[in-house]
Formats: sequence, C-alpha cells, structure tokens
Amino acid sequence: MTNPVLELKRVSVCYGVVEAVHQVDLIVNPGEIVTVIGPNGAGKSTLLSAAMGLLPSTGEVWLDGKLIRRPTVEVLVASGVGLVPEKRELFGEMSVEDNLLLGGFSRWRRGQRDQADCRDEVFAIFPRLQERRAQMASTLSGGERQMLAIGRALMARPKLLMLDEPSLGLAPLIVREVLQVVASLRARGVAILLVEQNARAALAVADRAYVLEMGSVALSGAAGDLASDPRIIETYLGIGGRKAPAP
Repeated sequence: MTNPVLELKRVSVCYGVVEAVHQVDLIVNPGEIVTVIGPNGAGKSTLLSAAMGLLPSTGEVWLDGKLIRRPTVEVLVASGVGLVPEKRELFGEMSVEDNLLLGGFSRWRRGQRDQADCRDEVFAIFPRLQERRAQMASTLSGGERQMLAIGRALMARPKLLMLDEPSLGLAPLIVREVLQVVASLRARGVAILLVEQNARAALAVADRAYVLEMGSVALSGAAGDLASDPRIIETYLGIGGRKAPAP
C-alpha cells in the first residue's frame, strides 16, 4: 500500500491562548488534488503554514510514511514539499527567469545541476512566462505573477505542492486558467494541497476536500460529493451551485 505524500494527525495551532486550528487530521495521497475550503478566519492558511513548518504546532506531520519530528521549512523543502504563499513573495526587481532560477537554488545547493531543464519545463507549462522571461517580476499582471509563483515552486521539483489562495485578487477567467494548470500538474506526478476561499473553483479541480470551520474539520469527502451537498451549496456555492462549470 502506498503511503500518503502528506498526513496530518491531530494538528493544532495556537496564537497565545487562542486556538486557531484544532485537532485536524488530513491526508494527501500521491497524484491527488486535495482542497481545504472554508470561510475567512476558519484557519485554512494557518493550517497550511503549520504543515509547512512556518508556524509551531502540536500533533504530527508525516511525509511518505515518515514522521517529521521537527517540521521546519528547510526540512519540508528538502523532503520534496513546495509552497506558493498567498502573497506570492516574488522578487519584483528581478527578471522572471532569475526568479525561476532562484526557485531551483535548493537543488543546486544539493549538487543537482538541472536548473536549465527545470526552467524549460516551467516554460512549457507557462508559455507566457517564456515570453516575459526578461521582464521584471514587478511589471507582470496579477495572473502572470501567480503563474511565476507556481513556476518558481516547481523549480524545486516537489512531490507535493501547497497552494495558499491562488485565486486571490484574480479575475474569474484568470482563476480558471491558473486552476487548469494546477489540475494539469497531477498528470506530472505532483500532489496538490490547495487552500482556497473560492469553493466553487476549488471543488471543480480537486479529488477530495476538507471543509474547515472555526479551526476544525466540519466535513470531508470526495470533492464531487461535497459540491452537490446542500449544506455546501447553501453556505459556499450559492444559487446554481450544482451547475458550476469546471474550470
């Protein structure tokens, strides 16, 4: 039996005396897109930050069947996990190509000199980035910046890619384009953990979903089942939720 790429067991996160995430169990299997949806303040981004080692937490983080005793960003990246943060955090005064090459630095430091091949793979996924390879990142549109942020994370050739609100601030057509690319990564063997407030778009591309409310998992299951669940339609999808088109 294949181990999950990522498994969270009873993960909790506190800010002082306030518990933002409470006893969350979550699994991402190889080749799977799993989404975490929920309202603002539900703890979605906090959970992702804890899973990436950016925030201290209690509970257990497992990667490929191995317990990570001290989850840190460095350990997670070295273990094949990539993160695209909500704010994208690009280097605006660097070119598109240099931002990408910086994303491959962890592999270069480990003696893997395949940055040019990785870059070309990213350009194949995002042809627009190749067209703008010499432009400063600060001159890109919002959608292009999101593509660059994802491309930069892919430069490390992760087994698992964590995406925090990739649709934030993007027009609906651009959201569709970005999430189509996210869905295509599954065919390249990249598992995805997608934290997203746009429940309609997230459920359309995901295999499974967790609904986080007040820091706890309220519902979980196949994304298609949740998309047709009356509680999800009423709370997150609104009128016509059953007829939401796939991105």
